[in-house]
Amino acid sequence: MRAPSRVEVMLLSTVLLWALNLTVSRYILTHGFEPLAYSSTRYGLATLVFIGLTLALEGSLRLSRRDLGIALAAAGFVFVNQIGFVYALERSSASVLGLILGATPVFAGLFGLVARIEQPGSRFWAGASVSFAGVGLVAVGSGGELSGDLGGVLLGVLTAATWAGYSILVTPLMRRQSATRISALVLGLAWVPIALTGLPQLASQDWSLSWEVWLLFLFATLGPLVVTNELWFRALDRIGAARATLAANLQPFLAAAIAVVLLSETLSALELAGGALIALGILVARRRRVPAARAK
Repeated sequence: MRAPSRVEVMLLSTVLLWALNLTVSRYILTHGFEPLAYSSTRYGLATLVFIGLTLALEGSLRLSRRDLGIALAAAGFVFVNQIGFVYALERSSASVLGLILGATPVFAGLFGLVARIEQPGSRFWAGASVSFAGVGLVAVGSGGELSGDLGGVLLGVLTAATWAGYSILVTPLMRRQSATRISALVLGLAWVPIALTGLPQLASQDWSLSWEVWLLFLFATLGPLVVTNELWFRALDRIGAARATLAANLQPFLAAAIAVVLLSETLSALELAGGALIALGILVARRRRVPAARAK
């Protein structure tokens, strides 16, 4: 078996940080932070970081009119995604949301077909199916229940769909712009409606939170948002959104594994079997990207 490629290491690092972020954000939202106040301050800080990096490295934030239009549309997806994410975590559990996010590759494949950006083949769909079955086993083995808050489940589906749409939309931008510049513009444009929507919660938010919450907030911003955006955009450019989002199916299993290491929890046989299926599905789908047919 060949060694993991550089892009696969990037994807694994991204998914590992996302797995941590589900638990971290759930903790933050249940220990004093209002959902929209959390998103507003988190995205505001991340935007400042990316603007500073872009100006330092490239000296400009300028985009062509065409690329700015794509960035605006991508920002719309990010805005809806964040509303879905924070309220899905508030109304549901991290394990349930992790399961639902396993559907992201399916949405990415469908959006890619509709937009004629990607044409996933039979191996991708076979891998996605096997991997998603593994996600289901992980959820069952960990005791996650989908019969809880229906609103939380629907918001989780919205989160998966909008992330897939966002990933498909920004993939062409990577051919012309750096990951840092895209992040600065897209996150900044998304932050405006997030902050406007969150104004009531920002005004009523009690900011005297514990140091643990603030430390986790910094991690959730700099790790699962800033670092992963850089890694994710580079992965999208190299292998496409459909295959990149397939790696997200590792997220619930990694979250369980992290709990074993940090919280001395145990993994059930079903969780172990689910992890094996997730890995098998990703191995099945590991192939070169099939480019979409060019418009004539």
